Amino acid sequence: MPLHGARAAALLAWVNSTKVSTDPLNDLSQLQDCNVFIRIINKIHRSEEGESVLEQPLPERISFIRGFLQKHCKHKSAAENLVSAQELLGGEELALAKVTVLLLYHTSMSCKSPGDWNEFDYKTQVELASILKFVLDNEESLNENLEMFLQRKAPLPSSSTSSSSSDEHSPLLSLPHKREVRFLELKKIASSSGANNMLPGPPSSPMGDVMQTPQFQLRRLKKQLAAERENRDELEVELAENRKLITEKEAQITMMQQRIDRLALLNEKQAADQQEPKEMEELREKNESLLVRLHEALRQCQDLKTEKGQMDRKINQLSEENGDLSFKLREIGSHLVQLQEALNELSEEHNAALAQSQEKQGQLESELRAALQEKKCSEEKIEILQGKISLLEDQLAKLGDCGAQQKGEVLGDVLKLEELKQEVSSLAAKGAELQATVLRLEEEKQQREAALQSERGRFEEEKQQLGGLVASLQSSLSESHRAREMLEQNLQGREAEAER
Repeated sequence: MPLHGARAAALLAWVNSTKVSTDPLNDLSQLQDCNVFIRIINKIHRSEEGESVLEQPLPERISFIRGFLQKHCKHKSAAENLVSAQELLGGEELALAKVTVLLLYHTSMSCKSPGDWNEFDYKTQVELASILKFVLDNEESLNENLEMFLQRKAPLPSSSTSSSSSDEHSPLLSLPHKREVRFLELKKIASSSGANNMLPGPPSSPMGDVMQTPQFQLRRLKKQLAAERENRDELEVELAENRKLITEKEAQITMMQQRIDRLALLNEKQAADQQEPKEMEELREKNESLLVRLHEALRQCQDLKTEKGQMDRKINQLSEENGDLSFKLREIGSHLVQLQEALNELSEEHNAALAQSQEKQGQLESELRAALQEKKCSEEKIEILQGKISLLEDQLAKLGDCGAQQKGEVLGDVLKLEELKQEVSSLAAKGAELQATVLRLEEEKQQREAALQSERGRFEEEKQQLGGLVASLQSSLSESHRAREMLEQNLQGREAEAER
């Protein structure tokens, strides 16, 4: 089955936006040498660790790419089975598309902000947003679903609404008050996590909307926390190595002190005998040399103990901050889940109300068209009858002076004329009634359109405010992350000085 054309084009547009290739790519098959993938990985890490791989054969390049994906995917076994080395060697477009999707997901998690996606047109953003949302929703089952997603269109979400055709009131008129109460609850939930300052949301765009969802923000926070845990583990390993080095130095100092003590006893014995043989002179020189080395070793040991104490304090501080950060993450995650549930409820209510309003508006428009058509028919009938009345009145005027027999015929025409006038009056009354109905239907249509527009504006405003709350939560976590990085840099500087 061929790849979905729009999604393949969107993935190519994203690859070209990274600007790692001098010439724009026109087809996924141009990625089969894997050089572009390696350059994208280097750009993500802001390093050149993959430059040497570019000079190696294709199997080694593929191994490097699969190793990167396995390291940074949530489930390493899933990443290993998801991208086949044999398929990449064969240059299969489906395998190349899978690698592109995973790199797109990792890049958006690592360094892309919502504003960076504005360089793409709206249609491309829609496709990229659908790909990113699919990976978020299917992390546990990418092996089963990603191929199908890349080869066909995703099914449209189904929704069902029920409304009565005889309902005289639009449901939109009763929703704003409920929505306002619900949003106050959302603000209260977000403020309990320390994010009281409302920040304006980014400009609305498909990719921006996906990246501002609580689901995406929570996944990014978990990724950052995992990276910080990895850094902490590395620091703990370095600390263990330094402790081992200090222990070895202390053992050496103990052995040297014992040798000095033995030499000192021997020196005292030789001094008592008042003998100055050549061996004694050599021992004295060795003793002095050992004393110098002992003093140097003692100084180094003291420095190492000082550094060890400082590192212990830093590690304890980092551990406490890591605990605080983990607690904040769990708390923020809980709030984000509540915000997401509330936002989903608002979306469902808005969609249901919108469908009901559109259905009611359609009924009003149908009734309005029928009433206008009936009014037009009545007006045509009135014009025809008025023409007949004018003709009969002319005939009656001409026959006014005729004989009795003709007068009898005229009397019949008069009765026919009276009936026509009554019919005209009836049609006129019905036309006035239809005119009133048309005016009422048009007024009701305008009211519903105004209510619908007002409700749309309210929903968008609430959505932007929710985005601001999520951004505020992200900002608070970023501040903690920057403080952690400063402490790590100070610790690395001290370790470098200790090694010198």
